[in-house]
Amino acid sequence: MRDNLDLAASAQELADAAPTGSIDRAAASSVAITLATTRDIDQARATLDGLSPQEVREAALQLFDRLSADS
Repeated sequence: MRDNLDLAASAQELADAAPTGSIDRAAASSVAITLATTRDIDQARATLDGLSPQEVREAALQLFDRLSADS
């Protein structure tokens, strides 16, 4: 099982590969930062629920679900 820091690294790689200024980059960066600064998956998920704007939150939650399912 991968821990938060492993998942954060994967999200950061996706952020780095996404176009600057895109929703994908904002979402992946948000996921990376959240995973790197929370204790566990549950806390990270709860934190991401508070993201705004809505379109970034939705993209971030989709990415988070995909990454956490792979762990």
